[in-house]
Amino acid sequence: MANPSPTASPMRSRMTGLLLAGGRGTRMGGADKGLQPLAGEPLALHVVRRIAEQVGPLLISANRHLIDYARLGAPFDARVVQDATRDFPGPLAGLLAGLRAASTEFVLCVPCDTPALPADLAVRLLAALDANEADAAVAATVDAIGQVSLHPVVALVRATLADDLAAYLDAGERKVRTWYARHKHVEVPFADERAFYNANSLHDLADLERTLDAPRRARQLD
Repeated sequence: MANPSPTASPMRSRMTGLLLAGGRGTRMGGADKGLQPLAGEPLALHVVRRIAEQVGPLLISANRHLIDYARLGAPFDARVVQDATRDFPGPLAGLLAGLRAASTEFVLCVPCDTPALPADLAVRLLAALDANEADAAVAATVDAIGQVSLHPVVALVRATLADDLAAYLDAGERKVRTWYARHKHVEVPFADERAFYNANSLHDLADLERTLDAPRRARQLD
C-alpha cells in the first residue's frame, strides 16, 4: 500500500520519515543489513511499514544497492538519498542527507534494523519536542530498575539543523550524542524495550526471526 498523502494529517505533514540504511554492515560480515531477510522479507521493509503510517514523505538513506532500496520503497513513495561522501562516515551523514532532502519541518530518523518500533513513536516524539520547544527529541527506554538507555538514532530532528550538522561533520566529528548536546534536545521515555531491539549481527537477526515465528508456532500447537 502506498504511503498516504502527507496532507492527510496536519501532524504527519510536519515530518519526513528517514530510514538509515547506509552503513557498512561490519558486524554482519559486510552484508547490507537492511536487505537481509526477516520472515521472508527484507529487514528494512519491516521498518518502513512501521513508520509509513506515522509520517508524511519517506526517504531511505542508502549507499549500496540503490536499485534494491528504490524498489523496496516504491510502494510507499519513498525516495533514496545518499551520503555526500562515499567513505561511510556514519549515521549522522545519513541524517544530513535526509535533512537536506526533506521539505518538512522535521525529520524522523530510524535505523533499518528495528522492525518493532512503537506505533506511536512519531506522535510522542513530536509532542515532547513541541512541549519543550526543542530542536530534537530522542527515544529512550527505562528498565525495571530505572536504568535509562538512549537510542540516539531514533530521533525527531528539526530540519533547519542541516547546516550545523554539515559543519560538525566537516570538522571530523562523528558522535551522535555529542552533536545533540550542541542543541536543545529532550529524551522521550518508552516503556517497551523490545520495541527498540536492533539486529546488529546475523545472530541478532536469527533471534528476531525466532521472536516473530513464536506466535505462529503457538497457533499450530493449539
